[in-house]
Amino acid sequence: MNFNSARTSSESLLRGASRLGAIALAAILLAGCGGGASGGAGGGQATEDQLYLIKFPHVTAPGTPKGQAAQRFKELAEARFPGRVAVEVYPSSQLMNDDDSLEALAFGEIQMIAVSLSKYDRLTHSYQVFDLPFLFPNIEAVEAFQASTAGRQILTELTDRGFLGLAFWHNGMKQLSGPRALRVPQDAAGLKFRIQESDVLQAQFLAIGGSPQKMDLGEVYQALQTGTVDAQENTWSNIYSSKFYEVQPYITESNHGYIGYLVAVNPQFWQSLPDDMRAGLEEIIAEVTVWGNARAEEINQRDKANIVASGRSEIIELTPAELTAWQEAMRPVWDQFSGDIGADLIEAAIAARPQAAMQH
Repeated sequence: MNFNSARTSSESLLRGASRLGAIALAAILLAGCGGGASGGAGGGQATEDQLYLIKFPHVTAPGTPKGQAAQRFKELAEARFPGRVAVEVYPSSQLMNDDDSLEALAFGEIQMIAVSLSKYDRLTHSYQVFDLPFLFPNIEAVEAFQASTAGRQILTELTDRGFLGLAFWHNGMKQLSGPRALRVPQDAAGLKFRIQESDVLQAQFLAIGGSPQKMDLGEVYQALQTGTVDAQENTWSNIYSSKFYEVQPYITESNHGYIGYLVAVNPQFWQSLPDDMRAGLEEIIAEVTVWGNARAEEINQRDKANIVASGRSEIIELTPAELTAWQEAMRPVWDQFSGDIGADLIEAAIAARPQAAMQH
């Protein structure tokens, strides 16, 4: 990326449209191939000594919630199917970034991804519900929605587009960081905020007078360091592992949004697996999901403590009145996207909130 200038919204839109076209073409080609497998119930003439390779790239560091969950899946899969399954995990964008991963999975060049839900903005409006500011007060509320009927339905919504959803993995709740203390929405006016490729997130920062810039995670540190962007939003684990706290003197504990991932596989590849292997790997995914999601908050709190201990960033704790000001400033974003997302889906997320979670 050229850091002399930030990406413009029009450039991002063109890139997004190009990716969408490529992914849609891949889905059509795969459908035309009838799944690409033949033979028995498992879809292929597999032998006991056939090795199935699962390439699993992601963009976060190994110590993050996603990084640890991906490594756990690798260990359990290879232990359960020795000599039959090999999982290659590529953290920290070592193999490719999220956008490239989406195309590669749809074309069958890789087999598994855990891409941020925000990245599916161009493929479905349903996942935009996860980006709505202050819709989920905490991780418990997110989990309740994902376990609800509505949440389970959207898990597999993109199968025909080349993405078979197996699980939702947590990272955590997002915080704001910047070059000055962000106590009230007016403090964000004029700041250039890095965001993921999401129209909802773009609208969120426009609502508070910011200038949103869509940018890949791996480019953010240098962009903050050079002033290409001024501020960003992220979880404690990403802020720590990506070292954003080194170049952001203030972090506001806002918990205004959620970062989570869709664990998805290439449907053609998945159906080609022997029945016992496919069922076993789905059991492992379910086990890793429980394990990883339970650890996500622990990891975020650990990394928050590491940031505090570093003394590099001042943590801003909002008063109830300040928090209300942020909520009110961003609330119009719900109305802006309600038609696309579906008012019924937003209501389902609200209805799923557990009472215990609302008291935190």
